[in-house]
Amino acid sequence: MAPPIVRGTAAWRFFGDFRALLLAGQVLVLQVAHPVVAAGVRDHSDYQEDPWTRLMRTGASLAIYVYGGTKGAQTEAERLRKLHREFTGIANGRRYSALDPRAYAWVHASLVMAPVDAQRFFGRPLSASELDEYYAQMCGIGRILGLRERDLPPTWPDFERYYREMVAGFGPNETISALFETIDTVRKPFDWLPAGWWAWLQKGHSNAQMFLIRATLPVELRDRLGLQWTEADARKFARFRRATRALGAVLPPSARTVHMRGIGKLNVWLRGHPWAYRFFVRS
Repeated sequence: MAPPIVRGTAAWRFFGDFRALLLAGQVLVLQVAHPVVAAGVRDHSDYQEDPWTRLMRTGASLAIYVYGGTKGAQTEAERLRKLHREFTGIANGRRYSALDPRAYAWVHASLVMAPVDAQRFFGRPLSASELDEYYAQMCGIGRILGLRERDLPPTWPDFERYYREMVAGFGPNETISALFETIDTVRKPFDWLPAGWWAWLQKGHSNAQMFLIRATLPVELRDRLGLQWTEADARKFARFRRATRALGAVLPPSARTVHMRGIGKLNVWLRGHPWAYRFFVRS
């Protein structure tokens, strides 16, 4: 049985750390590198037309699992599984389902690894005991999501091997290309934002997001995708890592996760009050 996620435990401390947000692009690339996920996103996602709303909904959903309590997590998991049952189609001449166990497990695995990578890059790497507790808790969330015990490796070392083996099988695909294009051409998040301001902000956002993707993707996948990485990039990333690590060091763990904890609790309430959810979130 998975240890409960309560204040001070590993998942509570690390999953919602603000530094994990820096790996959002990396996670998206890793997810759509899986051919079934890529096909589902291609055929059923509206992220290219409305990426900001999709990002907001994804963040809200993730926050519920860890910080919304068991009941909130179960309700959100039921909603997601019901939604994903409709996501089927044909890819490479074969039928696919968004609930394919291996693809569904990989999406969860990418989210499991992201906070660990975030601490490795921008904080303090987790100890062996922290990794064991964190992984057990995230496996517990996987069970709530509908993953079977056999869908994820039993221990953290086994998970790391599984993760490396999955990444070794990935390469370029049209959905990754579309993702990069969306990052480069994303429309402004608010209609009231002056077009001239957004033209400047959008270029900075695109450059920063692609830099972080190139910096944090597994090296072998970065190379297969044809993403260049220079010694100047490495020096720039090293400076960024030091600055981000210093910022995190002066904040207590509760402050590092306050945004995700707040979002999780707010969304549990919103799910229970549909009128409010419709008001705050565009359909």
